[in-house]
Amino acid sequence: MTAMAKQVEDFLNTSAPLDTLDSEQKLQLVKHADLIYVTADIVAELQQGAPALFLIQSGQFSVQDSDAPLRHLSEGDYFGYASIMEKRPFSLNISVDSPGLVYRFDAAVIEPLFEDTAIRHFFDGLRNNALQNYAISDTNSMWLYKGLSDVIEKSPVSVEEITSISAAAQLMTEQKVSSLLVTKEDKLIGIVTDRDLRSRVVATSLDTSLSVDHIMTPNPAQIMGNRTLFDALALMTERNIHHLPVIDHQSLVPLGMVTASDIIRHQRGNVLFIIGELSKAENLYELTRLSWQLPHYFSAHAKKAGDYDIAGKILSQATDIMTRKLIGFFQQVHGKAPMMFSWLVYGSQAREDQTMGSDQDNGLLLANRPTESQADYFAAMAEYVCNGLAKCGIKLCDGNIMASNPTLRLSLDEAVEEAKQWVNAPTKDAIMHFNIFLDVRCAAGDVSLFKQLQKRRAPLMQQNMFLAALARHSNEISVPLSMFQKFIYEKAKNDKRKEKDVIDLKTRAVALINNIARIYALADGILLPNTLARLDALSSSSQLSKRDAANLRDIWLFLNRLRWRHQLENKVTDNRVSVSMLSSIEKHQLKAAFKAIDRTNQAMVMKFSGGVS
Repeated sequence: MTAMAKQVEDFLNTSAPLDTLDSEQKLQLVKHADLIYVTADIVAELQQGAPALFLIQSGQFSVQDSDAPLRHLSEGDYFGYASIMEKRPFSLNISVDSPGLVYRFDAAVIEPLFEDTAIRHFFDGLRNNALQNYAISDTNSMWLYKGLSDVIEKSPVSVEEITSISAAAQLMTEQKVSSLLVTKEDKLIGIVTDRDLRSRVVATSLDTSLSVDHIMTPNPAQIMGNRTLFDALALMTERNIHHLPVIDHQSLVPLGMVTASDIIRHQRGNVLFIIGELSKAENLYELTRLSWQLPHYFSAHAKKAGDYDIAGKILSQATDIMTRKLIGFFQQVHGKAPMMFSWLVYGSQAREDQTMGSDQDNGLLLANRPTESQADYFAAMAEYVCNGLAKCGIKLCDGNIMASNPTLRLSLDEAVEEAKQWVNAPTKDAIMHFNIFLDVRCAAGDVSLFKQLQKRRAPLMQQNMFLAALARHSNEISVPLSMFQKFIYEKAKNDKRKEKDVIDLKTRAVALINNIARIYALADGILLPNTLARLDALSSSSQLSKRDAANLRDIWLFLNRLRWRHQLENKVTDNRVSVSMLSSIEKHQLKAAFKAIDRTNQAMVMKFSGGVS
């Protein structure tokens, strides 16, 4: 292979979706690739040529290649695909902002590739400014649907049918197992358990030189290796058995054995089991001991994209339980509360999208203005609960957005009056401070009291001036993309000078989606705090289209997966994801996500504030 061909191949291997092609398909592209140094002098030649797919290796260009608006493109971007996909010519207009190298592939070479569903889906996504995410709907629980291939820890312990009973028993002792698979020509024909040895050999004084097929259970219940732990549990319960052979679903060769002990062990390795144990904790020591196991279980069991989709919800549920338990512990010593109250949670806990680095944001809503003694009770309770949560791993809020702060312990009337002040004077500082309180949920105490607050505040939050102020505040955050669609990276922190290409996905992207969903939901009178639930609940009269809402949902899930994977794989609690650690397709997905967020955010600003920022 020539140096030129090697250069083309190397770049294709880093350019989604072409990096997914097989070796023969890549070879055809390499053979028919033209590498052109594009300057203003040769633009006319490119614009007048036959339809082709262009892939930018370097340089910056402003391109209009279809009836879509002008696009600013740079390294890794494609153009020219619209003509090939629609099989009709579009005029190609290129403006060279910075000269660079561009690969050109004739339409005849590219057209067969578009027959591949994944390839076509990718370029459809580029045309429609949609996220190219093939697994957004994969939201199965990480534990209930854990694959058996991930559960089996040992190779199968098996013997041929002609093996003697004594040899089989000796093997079971050596391998420290309670059952054996019996095979014939590598196929499962039976199973022998320690119970069989007791009841069919020892109890009957059977000759142990006989072959093991005399005591085996023939044609035992079995399960394919591509099924789940839940499937195994259901089958074992239905058949009332304690040993279940696992078989390869294609070759039918035994893979191993699932036992009742395995089920119990994995159940105890299930974060849902830990959450159940949290609710049984009888003191602060037990609660903290169990809560500190949560990061370990997430790290050990969250492996797939769908796992991350529910991780935030589970962590938020765990924090809710900790809160209720801590309130209960306090009341065991100090007695019941002197009046009805609601323990409110804000921000990520309210939205149920906590991550490993989330801190606590909470407050207390009281039925009435407290007397001095009542105020002392709630101050002591808030202090105990907030410090208890910190001991459980939910760190204290640097901004002091906690019930231990006396300004966040308000009566119902005071909370409504405060909301009126924010709405009537929505200054920049006021909105910045108040924004977090718009994502709120009652985690403990009297839910009906919280509902009264929501009912009285809802009309205030729908006022146009307030929504306009929220929209203007959202417009102050920009997605980390340059005009030419290049990633803009964060400045390195003092303690992380090795960072060169990181983006804080929480502040630069996820927060924007949360803002968009929050504002449209408030305008629509929706009181749900969860971002995805808000997007799903928007009415047909909402000016955020169902298509845009669905796209934002997909983007939010994609970004959330990147955040969780980053935290668990790197054992960190920040959201500063390294772009260089992403796959080629993920980089394209991220760029598409940023563009879609920016477009939707600008439309929202225009709708609610008339474009005034």
